[in-house]
This record gives sequence, C-alpha cells and structure tokens, in this order.
Amino acid sequence: MKIGTPKSPGATRVMLLGSGELGKEVVISLQRYGVEVIAVDRYANAPAQQVAHRAHVIDMTDGEQLIDLISREKPHFIVPEIEAIATSVLAEVEASGSAVVIPNARAVQLTMNREGIRRLAAETLALPTSDYRFVDTLDDLRAASSAVGFPCFVKPIMSSSGKGQSMLKGPSDVEAAWSYAQEGGRVQGTRVIVEGRIDFDFEITLITVRSIDAEGQVQIAYCEPVGHLQRQGDYVESWQPQPMTEVAWAEARRIAHAVVENLGGAGVFGVELFVKGDQVWFSEVSPRPHDTGMVTMITQRQSEFELHARAILGLPVATDLASPGASAVIYGGVDAPAVSFSGLEQVLADPDVEVRLFGKPESFSRRRMGVALAKASDTETARHLARDAASRIHVSAD
Repeated sequence: MKIGTPKSPGATRVMLLGSGELGKEVVISLQRYGVEVIAVDRYANAPAQQVAHRAHVIDMTDGEQLIDLISREKPHFIVPEIEAIATSVLAEVEASGSAVVIPNARAVQLTMNREGIRRLAAETLALPTSDYRFVDTLDDLRAASSAVGFPCFVKPIMSSSGKGQSMLKGPSDVEAAWSYAQEGGRVQGTRVIVEGRIDFDFEITLITVRSIDAEGQVQIAYCEPVGHLQRQGDYVESWQPQPMTEVAWAEARRIAHAVVENLGGAGVFGVELFVKGDQVWFSEVSPRPHDTGMVTMITQRQSEFELHARAILGLPVATDLASPGASAVIYGGVDAPAVSFSGLEQVLADPDVEVRLFGKPESFSRRRMGVALAKASDTETARHLARDAASRIHVSAD
C-alpha cells in the first residue's frame, strides 16, 4: 500500500458517509497514516466533520446528490458509517472500479436491513437464530406474533439505535408496537421483523476484523468478547472481556467467521450474539466499528477504529487485549442547541479513567454526547469506575 500526502495530487482519499462519534475516531486513525479524509453527513458540524480535511452536508439517501459528490471528490475508498445511504450508488461505483467500498457494496446492502442479514444467517448459512417472521401489515403482525409466541420483539427492518423497537408481552401490545415501528423505521410503510425471545445469559459483540496479512493472504481475527448492557435497543455500558465458556467462545468465533467470510471485503465487523451456557445465537452484524466497541479505546493495543483504518489501508492488524476495561455512556440530559461539560478535572484525576466527548452540536435528553472509559484488573471494577465517571460529568445548556 502506497499512501500519498494529504491535499496533494497524490493524496490517498477516503470518503466517510456518516460522520458521528464512531466516524470521528475512524478519521483520527486514518489521519495518523497521512490519509486525506472527506466527511459527509446530513447535518453540519457532525463530530467526524470537525476533524476531517473537508466536510459536506447532503442527503445520503438521494442517489443523485451522492453520486455527484463522489464524482467531484474522487475518493479511493468509500467508508459507510451509517445505514441510511443510497446503496445502489455504492454498487455502481464499485462496479465501475472508481473506488473501493468498505467492506463492499453487497455487505452494506445486506446489512442495512434486518431481512437481508437474517435470511443470510439463518437460511443461507444455517446459523442458529431466534424464531422470526417478516410482516407488512398490522393483521400479519397479529398472526406472526401469535405464531412466534409471547413475549416477542418487533423491529423495523431498517432502523438504528433502538428506534421503533418494542417488546410485546401479549396481543394487546400489537397495535402500539406496529405504530411505533412505523414511526421509528427509516422509510414510510416499513416492513418489520417479529423475533421470538431467546432465554440468554448475556449478549456480546464479537469485533471481527477481515484484513490482508503481510503475505497478502486474507485473515480473520477476533477481539476478546465485548459484553454490553442495552436499554430500549441502545447501548449504555460495555466491558471487555466478557467471560464465557470455551465451547461458547469457539462457537461465537465459528458464527462470526461464517458471516464475515460470506460478506467479504476488508474492515471491522461488529457481530452481535446471544449466549447461554455453551449455546450461541446470531443476532445482527454491522460492517463497521460498533458503538459497544468504544471500550476498545482503553482495553486494546489497537482500538476497533485503528483496526478498521489499518484493514482499509491493507496494513497489519493486532487484536491483543491490553487490559480489562469498561465504557459508560454520557447522555445529554437536556434539550439544547449547545451544551457545556463540567467535572472533567475530578474524573480525570484517576489515571485509569478516560473521557471522550463527541462534540455533537445539539443535545437531547437521551442523546449520546460522550463516553467514560476505565481500565482495571477486572471488568467489574472497571464497570464501577466507568459508571461513576459518567455520573460525575455534568452537562448544562449554554
């Protein structure tokens, strides 16, 4: 891999589609290797745009706007950070050979909706998953939820951060769940998935990296399992490593390998799994760094963002764990166009604690504005430190 000088004719250009907090860390990692980065989002001053060489604001679901921008910027790599993208454009660009889509256009298309990836995992790869049905109408939802059994879960096939997701305890919950799924989906009249409940002990994200080694061979490597706590489909805490049996750990790697090898390409994949004893079930996969993987910024020698950057550029990767650790989300707590943070000097007096503030230009009560990170000799101590640190960061409207 030859990397040029930023903002010169020979620059190696990466276009990031979606410029949130995960993208911000990817930009920083890419720039350490002298890459020129163009950050794109639907609103101005998104976190990754604040650290990129150039920024653009467009509707990324509008194919004409997207292809026009790609034609003007001429990136060598296109790196989607979100699902709400006109993926047909990515397929056209990839087919033309004008840019490399990370990990590839097919993977982005399959994983942007729950139907594509669930059918791949369960029906093509024969991997264990929860019982499920896809439905298009309220009446179909009533029938499907009864067939799957209560309690069950309803999710739009295209949504993120828990939007539109609900648990149905009985038939009386069906109508409200349908309305909420329609509101939370990224498209009107959205299809939904009904999933049966799995009696699991815990959830993990298995951060899996597909890259090229020094001999030019494809390799798939795994980070230590990341445990996480979610509320309303959105992560609030994560920790690494999550203890699990050797049998379950081997099965988790088998499932992740099957999915990632089928999707192909290069980069980080966040494979979400349910675990009970020695049993493991596939849940979802993101073909990019995962929000629960922010903990790797304090636990690993190379964070998931560094791993993603290296894999994109064809550089060697290492998934070694440096220390057990944990992360805890810092919420806005207020609805305001701008906020200030206080308490950092007390929190950061502990050398085992770090804080990352994302720089989002607007705060909402439940918007993720930052994350507290902590390392310790064990994950329980690290979780306590991270939660305590997050609770002591005070957010106030400017």
